[in-house]
Amino acid sequence: MSAVAAAEGADRTRPPRRGAPLAPAARLLPALSAVYRAQLSRARVARIPLLFVATFQSVGIMILMRGVVDGGDEARAVVAGSSVLVVAFVALNLLAQYFGQLRAGGGLDHYATLPVPPAAVVLGAAGAYASFTVPGTAVTAVVGSVLFQLPMGHLWVLAAVIPLSGAALAGLGAALGLLAPRQELATLCGQLGMSAALLLGVLPAAHMPAPIAYARDLLPSTYGVEALARSFDARPDWLLVLADLGVCAAVGVVSLAVATWAYRRAAVR
Repeated sequence: MSAVAAAEGADRTRPPRRGAPLAPAARLLPALSAVYRAQLSRARVARIPLLFVATFQSVGIMILMRGVVDGGDEARAVVAGSSVLVVAFVALNLLAQYFGQLRAGGGLDHYATLPVPPAAVVLGAAGAYASFTVPGTAVTAVVGSVLFQLPMGHLWVLAAVIPLSGAALAGLGAALGLLAPRQELATLCGQLGMSAALLLGVLPAAHMPAPIAYARDLLPSTYGVEALARSFDARPDWLLVLADLGVCAAVGVVSLAVATWAYRRAAVR
């Protein structure tokens, strides 16, 4: 038997080589926590100045409206709408721009190489951006309550309004940024969404024409505005408040699910 035949026989009897096992994929909650902390640390320096702009903008709108609105339901609507506008500015506008920039710059390829579930990337970024809205929204609500002499005994409702409205708007912003074919269109969609939250959320609904009032009902932030506005009553109807918050929660689940699907779709391209 020649040396070549002996080598071939040895190869047949040798067990096949197996590659090194891949690292297991990270679980959702640990991956979500890691992405959230990374996004929070990264956005802290870049986004805090914009948060001041959002807060100053909302306070300025309330000061302007003070010369037109004296009190009552209109004052509640202005204060609630201006407070939730801070959430829309950060969670909707800035997040749409961020994911649009991430997609255009190839940042999604980096996340695609990591053993991180797509839902963790979307939820982590959305949670980090929504977290920046807490101080600005609280300051706007307190300043508006003082400006329009509204009771502040139920402002604890913000603890539910901010995360639920933030989830709904952040999911919408992420979906817009990921689905937009160009970064410029993602920025435009974010700006238009924030403008819709401004016009349909801050202005009292009683003064709107019927078609615009219907469009207002389609905006996710509207239900956060309504829940916060009802809390300014001396005796709020808590069933209606819970119903509005429930709508925010349901829209948040749907919008974040759509954003997760959009992330998977954009990452494989």
